[in-house]
Amino acid sequence: MKIIYKGNEVEIEEGKNGFDAAKLVDPEKKNKAIAYKMGEKIYDMREPLKEGEIEFVMPEDKEGFEMLNHSCSHLMAQAIKHLYPNALFGFGPAIEEGFYYDVDFGDETISDADFAKIEAEMKKISKENIAYKRKELSMNEALEVFKDNHYKTEHIVELEGPISMYEQGDFIDLCRGPHVPSTGYLKHFKLLSIAGAYWRGDSNNKMLTRIYATCWPSEEALKNYLEILEKRKLNDHRRLGKELGLFMLTDYGPGFPFFLPNGMILKNALLDYWHEVHRKHGYQEIQTPIMLSRELWETSGHWDHYKENMYTTKIDEKDFAIKPMNCPGAMLVYNNSIHSYKDLPVKLAELGHVHRHEASGALNGLFRVRAFTQDDSHIICRYDQLEQEIKNVMALFDEVYTVFGLSYKIVLSTRPENGFIGTPEFWDKSESILAEACKNSGHEYTINPGDGAFYGPKLDFKLKDSMGRTWQCGTIQLDVNLPARFNCFYIDEKGEKVEPVMLHRVVLGSIERFIGIIIENYGGAFPTWLAPVQCNALPVVGDKHGEYAKEVYDLLDANKVRAKVDDSNEKLGYRLRNSVVQKIPFTLVIGDKEVETRSVTYRIYGSDKQVNVPLDEFVKIIRKSIDDKARY
Repeated sequence: MKIIYKGNEVEIEEGKNGFDAAKLVDPEKKNKAIAYKMGEKIYDMREPLKEGEIEFVMPEDKEGFEMLNHSCSHLMAQAIKHLYPNALFGFGPAIEEGFYYDVDFGDETISDADFAKIEAEMKKISKENIAYKRKELSMNEALEVFKDNHYKTEHIVELEGPISMYEQGDFIDLCRGPHVPSTGYLKHFKLLSIAGAYWRGDSNNKMLTRIYATCWPSEEALKNYLEILEKRKLNDHRRLGKELGLFMLTDYGPGFPFFLPNGMILKNALLDYWHEVHRKHGYQEIQTPIMLSRELWETSGHWDHYKENMYTTKIDEKDFAIKPMNCPGAMLVYNNSIHSYKDLPVKLAELGHVHRHEASGALNGLFRVRAFTQDDSHIICRYDQLEQEIKNVMALFDEVYTVFGLSYKIVLSTRPENGFIGTPEFWDKSESILAEACKNSGHEYTINPGDGAFYGPKLDFKLKDSMGRTWQCGTIQLDVNLPARFNCFYIDEKGEKVEPVMLHRVVLGSIERFIGIIIENYGGAFPTWLAPVQCNALPVVGDKHGEYAKEVYDLLDANKVRAKVDDSNEKLGYRLRNSVVQKIPFTLVIGDKEVETRSVTYRIYGSDKQVNVPLDEFVKIIRKSIDDKARY
């Protein structure tokens, strides 16, 4: 039989596997590759070859990293089974930065204090270099093998097609695979944390113990990741929010954040920028009511599909709901007047305050709240305008994310297998328009098949922060559902009514969540334009230098710089350190020299360098930092 490797055709005997292929075409990869790939499918290295083009999956590849972690979840489960023979296992998938396994420990309880002995057992199994062996089973065979684990049997009866399990020594697990060749490939791992998780996420089911862990291709890679985790702890937005006086949370309103004075300055600076960029890009800002009647939510479909997440009440014996989304209100605004084809696109932007009933266990600082400001925009346009409008939105996204130093990747989510509205032809055309808009604007994208909304495909923008984490913020969703439900139309050139298409679009997403993201991204050391206090003036001796410090403050204030004077009785060194703790971008020292020469000596946060300049020049320096939205 023939295989193709890097464009070269090679003869190989029938029945040979991935190891044999690597030895033949790329010997260096024989003991390093963890799987092989033909087309879009990945195979275990022991799987017999088929004819076609072959690639090898390496541990450092994205797919390889996922395989390492998926295989390591089995390794951890085997170690747990050795130490806790009565343990039962639920699901144990790879996730973005590692893996977890949900375990029922029965009457036993464990904590992170038990991690060391579990890791020691994992290392022992790793050194034994036990092979991962795949076996396909019938449903009846699988039910017999896993008859003592009701979590597995519950899952087995739902499976369609071939059922497979993996055996590694004395441990077996239900799994599709693929896996690394043996446990010896798994050397650089760390158990991270422990949490409770209901079986299948249903609070009516038993609470299982979820153990989070991670596995990396090398000791250095693992060390680097653990250092990033430590940095994330230091940058936790809940801790920094409290230290910097940005926001607070209280049991009087779980999931309803309070913004403190410094937090409001930060939030308003962010929203001022949002207003500025949307005016520039031709959006019209609207505001819709926070509470609307049941009839509206029935028309939009939310009452039937989202009611359990909505806060409802009665007014004059009629059902009302606090809005969980801004979209239906935008439809009413559009329908408030008649539109010609010449008026389109209509671009309606709203900073809408929405409420959603999230489970209490899911609440997390500003990242998951029950009340937040959604920066929605709805672009109602003709079909022939779609591609250009999508490109325009991408240009806006590029502009905004660049300001915050956030890179991103685009994911195109396509038609679900079931439950979608519209014809397959509409979906094919819409997906093609989104894809072409990406290509024609110079953006690469990947496809997430079947994950589109029921009413249309979407582009999701996955932002990457300074600590390597990915955040879902921006999205562009194509929708013909709401315009149809609300009987939206425009008058075409023939004087006839035509139904428009709509783009849902958010750039920041939840403003509160985005603030949480940038708190952590910057570690609380905000760029000057966002910083609650942009400049702190420190007179060396308050009585002697305070008058000039007040002049400096007045000039900065007149130039719209958020400044303060720290003329407390503390020593200068203490006040300097306090300015650093508060992460203030510019700190000024004002002594005899500065008074005599009408100058200031400034220090930028994160630097020990001190620079003396005339006062007027400093005002220009700090104003430029603000106006350019520079880091400092």
